[in-house]
Amino acid sequence: MIGKLNSQEIEELLASQQLARLGCMHGKKVYIVPISYAYDGEYIYGRTREGMKIDFMRKHPDVCIEVENITSMAEWKTAIAWGKFEELNDAKLRSEALRKLSSRIIPGAASETLRFSDDWPFSPADINSIEGIVYRIKLDEKSGRFEHPNY
Repeated sequence: MIGKLNSQEIEELLASQQLARLGCMHGKKVYIVPISYAYDGEYIYGRTREGMKIDFMRKHPDVCIEVENITSMAEWKTAIAWGKFEELNDAKLRSEALRKLSSRIIPGAASETLRFSDDWPFSPADINSIEGIVYRIKLDEKSGRFEHPNY
């Protein structure tokens, strides 16, 4: 059966994952890239370096996030959310975002992009010493679907 996720199921899916696909655009060019993230029920938080996605989001802050949990091709959940990108330059907001990102429980070996500092998986004494661009996306619209063979 294929169906729609309700609001609570969408929230649970967004909160349970650490990897999303970010869709952003500039002009006629659409760019989709995987990101690691934290979610607090209102915002998606991320950290990155200078590059195409930041360039695109700075120019056009309306973005889309896709999150999924795939058990098999016949059993999956996916959520799509639309929102607005905001770069966090304020020290307090940046620190709060980095704490949320640092507190995620990440299974298995983590990639270089998830290792915020040489202290990883622990936060450094000064969380603001973590380099990179920290941002959040305020989600304002969400949708979700699922497929389950025994539903």
